[in-house]
Amino acid sequence: MILNDRVILVTGASSGLGRHAARALATAGATTVLLGRNESRLDGVYDEIVSAGHPQPVILPFDLAQADDSRFEALAVTLTQALGRLDGILHSASQFIKLSKLSQQRLNHWEKAFTTNLFAPFALTRACLPLLEAAPDGAVLFTAEQHGLSPDVYWGGFGLSQASLIALARLFAQEHRDDSDLRFNVLIPGPVASPMRHRTHPGEVPECLPNISSLMPHYQYWLGPDSRGRSGEIIQIESDYDPSRKA
Repeated sequence: MILNDRVILVTGASSGLGRHAARALATAGATTVLLGRNESRLDGVYDEIVSAGHPQPVILPFDLAQADDSRFEALAVTLTQALGRLDGILHSASQFIKLSKLSQQRLNHWEKAFTTNLFAPFALTRACLPLLEAAPDGAVLFTAEQHGLSPDVYWGGFGLSQASLIALARLFAQEHRDDSDLRFNVLIPGPVASPMRHRTHPGEVPECLPNISSLMPHYQYWLGPDSRGRSGEIIQIESDYDPSRKA
């Protein structure tokens, strides 16, 4: 129970990596704040956590793509009033742009992707900084796609939004390098059987991919006490996945 007495906010908690991570963090003892657009799906995650006997989570319906500074600041006030603390944020929410040439992408697609993948993580983290700075061991973990390390052809706006997210995490880490009680890192999951992977690689056979549960110890580590003092790191999860293997 390495996350006992910690409060961790999880964005995109209603599905995919966020849903699995929220359950894994709760399993390790954390009180999770489940943030997402779909309240009924959040209710499902809540029920799964409570029925397993883990700390009672908090549901926070919230549309990252529609929020402005005032709403993010109001969210931080809500956390302060309801829980009195915040020890970590896991940024899992993501908006995908269909892979295509730049000539086929449109500004409104980029706006949606950059709002969810970059602007919202920045604004949410900034609004919650006073809570994170007050925590005895604060941690912010950004989840990114591997093409953010080197955006390639057809990845266009999505790849660039991921590259910008990685740069944002590094800037946060640099600005807080003298604060040993607060860290900012990026986790790049690699190929796993997740909804996002299905969107980016629709031709893959899910049964041949590593299970999403294989990532959960990494989330527990980077949001837990054992990673204290490690900041500004880009963590790429290695995998023995072979795309040529048949199901």
